[in-house]
Amino acid sequence: MKLFIKLFFTILLSFIISGCGSSKPKTDEQAKKDQHICPQCNMPLPKSNINTSKLDENGSTVYFDDVGCMILWAKDNKIDLKNIKAKIFTNDTKKFIDPFQANFTINEKTPMLYGFSAYEKPCKDCIKFGEVIIRMLRGEHMANPKIRKQILGY
Repeated sequence: MKLFIKLFFTILLSFIISGCGSSKPKTDEQAKKDQHICPQCNMPLPKSNINTSKLDENGSTVYFDDVGCMILWAKDNKIDLKNIKAKIFTNDTKKFIDPFQANFTINEKTPMLYGFSAYEKPCKDCIKFGEVIIRMLRGEHMANPKIRKQILGY
């Protein structure tokens, strides 16, 4: 019986000690401020910034989880992407650049499955941002099952 009581208190003490951490947990309000949400699809942006983009509009920055979301949101809000300060995160150099200077692949896995990923350096079979805009507005992206089948070749 004494052994059982000692064992019980030892386990209880270990739970109490392991539950006490020195780091402060973030409040829900702090976490929301740190996390950017895409205004087009309402998904949180990945911490790695891969496939993300942003627009600086009227002194505020709008973040997107996928370049396709930025294009659709700009169309819905009647914003000309040529006349606004837009940036796209590149997969190769891991920095934000002007999307009109980037090269885009059309067949990668992206958050909204549109398939367009930006690269700063030229790559084989890449397209420019103007063509990405046209393809997005026509629905010619990997989220379209017919186009995905055509691009992937099955």
